[in-house]
Amino acid sequence: MGAKLAGRGRGGSRRSRSVMADINVTPMVDVMLVLLVIFMITAPLLSAGVALDLPKAKAKSISQDDSKPIEISLTAKGDIYMGETRVSQDRMTSMLQAIAAETTDRRIYIKADSKLDYGKVMGIMAAINLAGFNKIALITDPTMSKGN
Repeated sequence: MGAKLAGRGRGGSRRSRSVMADINVTPMVDVMLVLLVIFMITAPLLSAGVALDLPKAKAKSISQDDSKPIEISLTAKGDIYMGETRVSQDRMTSMLQAIAAETTDRRIYIKADSKLDYGKVMGIMAAINLAGFNKIALITDPTMSKGN
């Protein structure tokens, strides 16, 4: 009884071992799952804008076919923001007039805090209209509180 050596077949001739060509996908799947979790956690944090308490309303969503809507936010204190930049009402009007010189086809999104006076919102809408824009949309929070 003799011990057989690994890789030796009959007659003592050595067979060539084949190279394993399979890819070990477990580490790749682990990395992809970690990246997925990271993106799922950080994506909601990347939404930029002014923090507002939007009024609740049941309404259909605005279509996303607008290429570049102009977003105007009004805080509870009455501050006006175009995008993330704080502006005065006069500055906002002059900026909108400059944009209207190129095109008045862009949509204006107004996000106003629910504690803001209705007259202030209407004043901003009038200024936007006088600048030459007719497509004005008021943005609300789509989740309605129970009992409303």
